[in-house]
Amino acid sequence: CVCSCVLKELESLGKALYGAKLIAQRFEVQKCSHHKEPASGSACLLSMIAEGNPHHYFIATQDQELANRVKKKAGVPLLFIIQNTMVLDKPSPKSLAFVQKLQAGQLVPEYQKQSIAELKERGGLVKQEGEKRRKRKRAGGPNPLSCLKKKKKTQEGQEPSAEKKKRRKRKRNR
Repeated sequence: CVCSCVLKELESLGKALYGAKLIAQRFEVQKCSHHKEPASGSACLLSMIAEGNPHHYFIATQDQELANRVKKKAGVPLLFIIQNTMVLDKPSPKSLAFVQKLQAGQLVPEYQKQSIAELKERGGLVKQEGEKRRKRKRAGGPNPLSCLKKKKKTQEGQEPSAEKKKRRKRKRNR
């Protein structure tokens, strides 16, 4: 997306940046806080990423001054165009320090985890292991559709009914 202040600035610069203005107009126009009195494009972009970049914007610019200002803010990715290729800049030292600070706050040493578990057991906050058991699936028999039917057992003295019948012989006509 692009903000309306950037479009106004591109219009004011005239024919020199007409191509950039056409490309910028294709993007979604994001409403900014100073739509009544347009500010410069860089000031508008910096105001949009203020307070920790709540909308998770990426900043794409060729302006080194704006890039240096963006690098001072943690958690804002920066894009450049180098020879018809979009390049994502490596994270700034400010962003790396912010991430390390977050990770350090999230990690809890093992001995503290054990002491927390013991305190929960004393307080009765831990669920018993027996309460949450699942029923085991037992092995079933074979698939009844894939099995043959059982044959009926015949006694030795009796012959099957099929053998009792006499079969006729066919006569061949020559």
